[in-house]
Amino acid sequence: MNLPSNPLVITLQERAATLTFGRPPLNILDLDLLAALDDLIVELATDRELQVLFVRGAGERAFSAGVSVQDHTPDKIDRMLLSFHGAIGKLRDLEAFTVALVDGHCLGGGMELALACDLVLATERSRFGQPEIALGCYPPVAAALYPQRIGSGRTLELLLTGRTLECAEAERLGFVHERFADREALEARARELSAAIQRQSAAVTRLTKRAVRAGENRAYAPALAEAERIYLRELTGTADMAEGLQAFVEKRPPVWKHR
Repeated sequence: MNLPSNPLVITLQERAATLTFGRPPLNILDLDLLAALDDLIVELATDRELQVLFVRGAGERAFSAGVSVQDHTPDKIDRMLLSFHGAIGKLRDLEAFTVALVDGHCLGGGMELALACDLVLATERSRFGQPEIALGCYPPVAAALYPQRIGSGRTLELLLTGRTLECAEAERLGFVHERFADREALEARARELSAAIQRQSAAVTRLTKRAVRAGENRAYAPALAEAERIYLRELTGTADMAEGLQAFVEKRPPVWKHR
């Protein structure tokens, strides 16, 4: 299935599928792409025999460098968060086993989307990070999800500095589950994993995924709702969020007013 007006490509092979973000070099996620992603995941969820979904970015540079900064403006921010968080939620709830294949930059919303998958496989050259703080904002999905993975202290250190992680550190923290020397080795592991899962009953693999996710989702959903509330009711009204976004557009350092 190809969506030419919205560059998502889905390829199917037996009971596995690969979803590719087709906006190289950085595979930026804008409102149109997020809406198409949401629709596509809804469609995939109807395939009761689908066991594995791989998610990847096209090109040589990035899995995804995140959500378009232009979609963080006051007239779009509500719609963007609703669309992005809706797609993330549907991806997490998909009963097929989801695997992010990362080869290059995985930043901002791109990192949140990768971590919404069940497993993250990455090449040595991949880089991870949540740089939103430099724009005067924070990533709600990361704020809700990462403390369950790495604790609140380490989550705060990453979100408040916005620093970039090399693949080895991302693996040590638990963001990356396996790392590989190059794309060829990454893809070989993906094929091996797909074959191993497809040898099992599709009905049983889906129910196992649902059971494992159940406990985590009970903590994640209210945490995300509160992160969204703070973002929309408090953060968007600050002078510094407006300044951070404007400074990015004007390609200059932000001048913070600290309010």
